[in-house]
Amino acid sequence: MGIRGFCMRISDLSRQAGVPVPTIKFYLRERLLPPGEPTGRNQAIYGEMHLRRLRLIRAFTTISQLDLTSVRTLLTAIENEEFPLPELFEIVNRTQLPQEDSRPDNAEALLSARDDVEQLIEERGWRVDPDAPVSAHLAQVLVALRRLGCDCDIGFFTAYAEAAERLIVRELDLLSLEGPDRAAAVARSVLLEVALISTRRMALEHHAELRFG
Repeated sequence: MGIRGFCMRISDLSRQAGVPVPTIKFYLRERLLPPGEPTGRNQAIYGEMHLRRLRLIRAFTTISQLDLTSVRTLLTAIENEEFPLPELFEIVNRTQLPQEDSRPDNAEALLSARDDVEQLIEERGWRVDPDAPVSAHLAQVLVALRRLGCDCDIGFFTAYAEAAERLIVRELDLLSLEGPDRAAAVARSVLLEVALISTRRMALEHHAELRFG
């Protein structure tokens, strides 16, 4: 493997990426990070690609709190250029979703909530499978809200859907139609979701203080 751009030893790579050397060696053993170019016995040099990959892994594991299994899934999908972008983003969504609650006592409520989610999808004209994991997850949210006695029907999510659509259109506008940077596209999708949650929390603190402070 050729090293493009500047070359550095693992200690320099560690310093620039902000990742301890033992952690880098662990990523190398787990094949999350490609091997460097050998320069001698137990020695290798690393390049810009390794630095960028390390920063990507660090962002996924620290900011987005993804486990290494999810990180591996994302990295594999990024490298497989046979995946079109819509399928790549579907994989991104799946890695960030918890397991579906399929307990028998939840079945009837979940079925009703799925119908409501399907209604939302139809009203928005979205090309989303009502049985997709993202749809099922929203249905779980509805079930939990209703069981907790929260007054929040599917119509409440219209505003959420409108805001999300505006944000996603702006995000996708950043992609180059000719050979988009797949790693940057995935990183942006994962990290902007965290940014959206953080921004909502900031707005909540502000408006809660204005109303009840």
